[in-house]
Formats: sequence, C-alpha cells, structure tokens
Amino acid sequence: MEEDRNHTSAAMFVLLGLSDEKKVQLILFPIFLGIYLLTLVWNLGLIILIRMDSHLHTPMYFFLSFLSFLDICYSSSTNPRMFSDFLKDEKTVSFIACATQYFLASWMAQTECCLLAAMAYDRYVAIGRPLQYSAIMAPGLCQKMVVGAYASGFLGSLVQTVSCFHLYYCGPNIIPNFYCDITQIISLSCSNPFISQMILLLEASFIGFSSFLVIFLSYGFIAASMLKMSSIKGSAKAFNTCASHLAVVTIFYGTGFSVYLPSSSNHSKKQNKVLSVFYVILIPMLNPLIYSLRNKEIKEALKRVVNMATHLFQ
Repeated sequence: MEEDRNHTSAAMFVLLGLSDEKKVQLILFPIFLGIYLLTLVWNLGLIILIRMDSHLHTPMYFFLSFLSFLDICYSSSTNPRMFSDFLKDEKTVSFIACATQYFLASWMAQTECCLLAAMAYDRYVAIGRPLQYSAIMAPGLCQKMVVGAYASGFLGSLVQTVSCFHLYYCGPNIIPNFYCDITQIISLSCSNPFISQMILLLEASFIGFSSFLVIFLSYGFIAASMLKMSSIKGSAKAFNTCASHLAVVTIFYGTGFSVYLPSSSNHSKKQNKVLSVFYVILIPMLNPLIYSLRNKEIKEALKRVVNMATHLFQ
C-alpha cells in the first residue's frame, strides 16, 4: 500500500445522483430547478421584507432573516452541482471540489442548528420573561448570538472536513448520492477511519445535541410558563408565537436524524436518498413558508410594503 500510495490515490469521486436513467434526469431537472428558484425568491423576499418594514425589527425577525440567508446558502452549496450532473453523462467531482461542497453545506447546516437554539431561547424570554424581554434580548446580544452561531458552524465544519478528507482514498470512489455526503465518503477510505469517525461523532454531538438540548430546555420552560397563565386565550397566543419555530425544528431535526441514522438494507438506502432530497432541497424552501403563511405580522408588513410601492409608482 505504501509503495502504491503516490500512484493510486483517488483524485476524484463519482456521484451516482438520483437516477441512472437519462429520461428521469431530464424530468427531474426542471422540477428541482423550479424548487431552487422558489427557495431563492421566498427566502430573499423574506429578508428584504424584514429589512424594509420597521415593525419587523425585533429579535425574532432578526434571527429569521439570518435563517433565510442560511437556507439560501445551504441550498446553493449543493443544487448547482446537481443541476449540472442532470445534463452530464459522467457525474465526476474532484477531490477538492467535493471537500469544498461538504465544508460549505456542513457550515450552513451546523450554523442552522445553533441559530434554531438561539431562536428557541428568544421565544422563551418573550413568553417566560416578557417584562425583561427588551432588556435581555438587546441588539448587541442578538448580534453576538448570530456571530457565535456562524463561528461554531464554521469551526465544526472545518473539523469534520479535515478529519474526513485527510484520509487516504486509493480506489473505490463511487458516492451513491447526488452530493458529497461525509458518511458515504469515509466508507470509501482505504485507511482506518476509526479516529475520523470518533471525531465526527464527538463534534456532531457537541453542536447538534447541545443545540437540541437548548431547544428542548427552552420549550420546557415555555410549557411551564404557559401552564402558569390564568387564561386559555393567553396560553393560545403564547403557543402561536412559537408554533412556526417548533414546526421548523421538528422537520429539521426529524429529517436529519432519519438521514444520518446508520442503515444497511437496499430499501433503506433508497429511502435515505429520498430523505436527503427533503433535507437538502425541500427544507430550505419550506422554512419561509412555515414562518409566513400563518404569521399576521408578516402579512401586514407585506401589505404595507405593497401599498408603499404602489404609491411610489403612482
């Protein structure tokens, strides 16, 4: 192995994609392109709306604008490559390009974990300590929480990427997916991946489960605060303020756990690919919809912006 090390090292990977059939790929191309464009439009539109309307200049919408930005970046880290592969016969990706794609996607995903935790804490303070809300969730703290989320995601992704791509890849180079998935890449390594797998497990536990713990505890305190409320109407109003966030967290973590739980059967591998599509492609499109459809403040802000634009053109 040492003698052939400089000669047989894999320089690229092959992505199998969503389907081997060209006709199916040509059908999927416009569907996923449409989903990607909707993702860009809805998330970018939500960011612009939050920036333009002063009524939405609150911590909750401050975090939501960065969540939309994350969804744009996360979706853009994988979709362009998938679109080009739909139109190519050979779906090869270089070693460096694969590492870069994973680093960016992992950075965005881990940052989203931390940001969802920050948003859960914000909802707890709003419901559990409403009189001190403005003092606690000051602009300075919100900015630090966002910077901390991005920094944590960056460092976590860097650790994962280095631990995976420093391994020796000598021959097998086929990734049975449409993007560079680290769990499938490590399985192709010709060297012992135990240390890298342990690093991945520890890092994922630190970022993912610590964020999930913050979310779980925040909602535990929210539930306790709601039980202390004397009126049912007050409890219902409190629940409505965090229902969208709870739905986003449930979809994000539920799908993520389903994708990365180990499985060996062929049926499970096909199911895993479908879940990967939902996790990587559909969730970034769904998040702005979940926050917007039943949100009166966003609907009212949209009406104000439309009326303002109408007056300007008149």
